[in-house]
Amino acid sequence: MDHLRSLRYFLAVADERHFGRAADRLGIAQPPLSQRIKRLEAELGARLFDRGPRHTTLTEAGEVLRAEARDVLARWDRMTTLVAKAGRGEIDALRVGIPPEVPGRLLAAIVTAFAAAHPDVRLDLQELTTAEQSRLLTGHELDAGLLQHPVDVVGLRLGPVVDTPLGVVLPRDSPLARRTEPGLADLAGEGLVLSPRAAAPGWYDAVLRTCWEHGFRPAAVHHARNPEFVLGLVLAGHGVAFEPGTVARKEPRVVWRPLAEGALHARMSFAWPVVSPHPQAARLAEVAARVLQDDGVSRVLPAPAEDARPWDVFYQRS
Repeated sequence: MDHLRSLRYFLAVADERHFGRAADRLGIAQPPLSQRIKRLEAELGARLFDRGPRHTTLTEAGEVLRAEARDVLARWDRMTTLVAKAGRGEIDALRVGIPPEVPGRLLAAIVTAFAAAHPDVRLDLQELTTAEQSRLLTGHELDAGLLQHPVDVVGLRLGPVVDTPLGVVLPRDSPLARRTEPGLADLAGEGLVLSPRAAAPGWYDAVLRTCWEHGFRPAAVHHARNPEFVLGLVLAGHGVAFEPGTVARKEPRVVWRPLAEGALHARMSFAWPVVSPHPQAARLAEVAARVLQDDGVSRVLPAPAEDARPWDVFYQRS
């Protein structure tokens, strides 16, 4: 607690650039403030301020501490707020990111199952790409997010991984539609309809790498996020698309075929911050994994190790 108070005193001086004004802001006398800062400098082994007769400036070490101190205090304040509310039986809304490609029926199933298990917790759902979620999770502006792998998860904890084999969406009159289980090499010469790279860079790169390794170098890559737009581009002859089969069922003029040897898989899992996590984030991940594996297609893999790298998660085996 004493260290936290020292950090608050330090930030007051750093903001005011003057010990007298900082003391007034804190409601204390200047000598105790100066002594507190000197003790902090002694403990850290670095001078934090260059003291002048009219103003005070931060040293390089002070600039580093200012950035870290704000983060430490913000996390402490959030933690104490969450603990106090949990102790009173009050839990904040769980701010959750969901990528646009998750089918509506699965989203509804997750929300319904979680509400049944935890009726006192409100889900604040936001439609966000994996890239957007990663940024917001790191900044504690989101409590949990459903991420597409591979993704950089530094500072995040992952729940169980839902693994879903992907098939290919083709126009019904395509010669390839006659194949019951085409391979990626059979798609040579076709274009590819794919979500924009900015939405999930790791996933985008992994799909193209897998295609190239299996003999499919798309003639062109067209980008689409909305499932209806994906179908439109496929029907217009701009290329094929990869998905679990949910989109293709909506349009009789296309067909869905499983890929030979399960060449492509989508892997997703809920993630939440390691530091000061929302107390219900891990439970949401467990509920969602149970729901997603009940779609009759997916399977659930164990949660990755805390030191797992992005590609380790993408290629982990059950």
